[in-house]
Amino acid sequence: MNETGARRFTGVAGITAAAGLILEVPLYFVYSGPPPDSNVLARLLIGIIALGCVLVFATAFRELVKTAAPEQEWAGSLAFAAGLAYATITLVSSGLEAGAVIATDHSIDPTITVDGTYILYGTVSRMLLAMFLAAFAHAVSRSGLLPRWTYRTGYALAAINLAFMPSLFFGNTPAHFYAANGWGTTALMGAILSYWLLAVGITTYRSARKAPRRGMAQPAVSA
Repeated sequence: MNETGARRFTGVAGITAAAGLILEVPLYFVYSGPPPDSNVLARLLIGIIALGCVLVFATAFRELVKTAAPEQEWAGSLAFAAGLAYATITLVSSGLEAGAVIATDHSIDPTITVDGTYILYGTVSRMLLAMFLAAFAHAVSRSGLLPRWTYRTGYALAAINLAFMPSLFFGNTPAHFYAANGWGTTALMGAILSYWLLAVGITTYRSARKAPRRGMAQPAVSA
């Protein structure tokens, strides 16, 4: 795949992943108490599809770096590995939630009931996303693949994710902002990631129209 194709493929994957995540997050706030099974299973299904697209995005980004900036291939590979681990961990969490809902004969709130997901959705996911975002930002900053704002926001979001890692010490009440499964630790960070992915996906896709010829590393492009 040439650079133009890699940019388009990466952009489409990012946009599709973002669309799924943006659609999923509001479904967590429709009901104040335990939601009906249909709500839980619908949001999990949307999330599973979105995570598949996140995995495609991470894979496509690695191929874009390999094609356009081979000297930064290690950073692209790290972003791919962290993205793969993040998607896998979150898919496992989704499976645990879905299983609990399907097996129970009454409505439950799996964000509270399924305690095995607290750290997976929270601290573990925050660490893996921080690794992915930092590796993405490093590869872009050193190669000039995308505008400066993409790697600057990538570094900023990596730092924010790291700041949420100690949330495992602050209980398991979803209504609390900074808890192991709190809305700040999980839903807010998911929403921020989705809109960042949307912006990066659109920018990457549009950049395919003027993909530079790379005989040498290019400086970062102004936003």
